[in-house]
Amino acid sequence: MRRTIRTCALLTLAVFIALSRGAEAQVDRSIVDYKLPAEIKWVRNAAGTNEQAILFGDPAKPGPYVVRLKWLPGNMSRPHFHPNDRFFVVISGTWWVGSGEKFDPASTVPMPPGSYVVHYAGKPHYDGAKEGEAVIQVWGMGPATTTDAEKR
Repeated sequence: MRRTIRTCALLTLAVFIALSRGAEAQVDRSIVDYKLPAEIKWVRNAAGTNEQAILFGDPAKPGPYVVRLKWLPGNMSRPHFHPNDRFFVVISGTWWVGSGEKFDPASTVPMPPGSYVVHYAGKPHYDGAKEGEAVIQVWGMGPATTTDAEKR
């Protein structure tokens, strides 16, 4: 009798677990929105130096935005600045950052994954990936225009 009760209990538990795994929870996307990694659309820029995925907003328009940038190996931006502060987190790889109007990749500082960086409005800087790919996430207020600041 004990064996029958134990077997029934185990079968009931197994059925409960199987049913609970099959029923996926739903989230009201008007309350909590998200993008799974496979849903993030990457677009390569015209120069072929990086790829961009817009996660929120539109960096070309006024208002807040969140963008992921994937710097391809061996690509660095030239000295430039932006009209608004921009905030970054390095997600993977090493992102190299430098400051000033003179382009000098040897003087850049490595930012490993987890690093937080701020580019202040109107301040010349340059950045990118050296040996390997670097993925960074940037947020700020648009429009996120870029102005050349290089002194040669």
